[in-house]
Formats: sequence, structure tokens, C-alpha cells
Amino acid sequence: MDDASADVAEPANLRFLRRLVTVLTAVMILGVVILIGLLVIRLNTPRSLPLPAEIALPDGATATAFTRGPDWLAVVTADDRILILDAATGALRQEVQITRPD
Repeated sequence: MDDASADVAEPANLRFLRRLVTVLTAVMILGVVILIGLLVIRLNTPRSLPLPAEIALPDGATATAFTRGPDWLAVVTADDRILILDAATGALRQEVQITRPD
């Protein structure tokens, strides 16, 4: 019975479909491996900006929050002000007063 099934030729459409599925499976596996590799590379690269050792605030200002931009630092103070400082020099660039809604 095995000899009879071996003699039957595989239809061309079925052969094409089998090869197509095999190629698509290989492409999908390769794509997933590449995506995982790119994620691992991207997540392992450090992107931290250097933080200053100390920040000089105006007299009487107490910091409650801090954030850093590419070339600026922002400090939120306890008296509802945002101080924008230059990252390189520490000089005050801008001061924003926070108003609370009534």
C-alpha cells in the first residue's frame, strides 16, 4: 500500500502551497528573532543624562520635584514655583509661578 501512494504524483498547486507555507514560516521566525534582538539591544543601551552633584536654589526655596531636559533642569519648589535652570551653568533661566484653581 505504501508503494501505491508513493507512485502518485503530488499536484503542482499542493507542492507550491507547501513550499509557500514553509517559506512564510521561515520568514516569520526570522522576523521574530530580529525583533527580539532589536528590543534587547535597544533596552540595554543606557540613555541617562548626567545629573549635577548639587543645585543652588534661591534663598528660602525647598525642592519638591526635579526633572531634566537635554540642556535644562526644572525644580518645583514648595512655594508653588517652577525654576528652570541651565544644565551647564546652573543659572536661572526662567521662573514660573503655579496658580491653583479655586
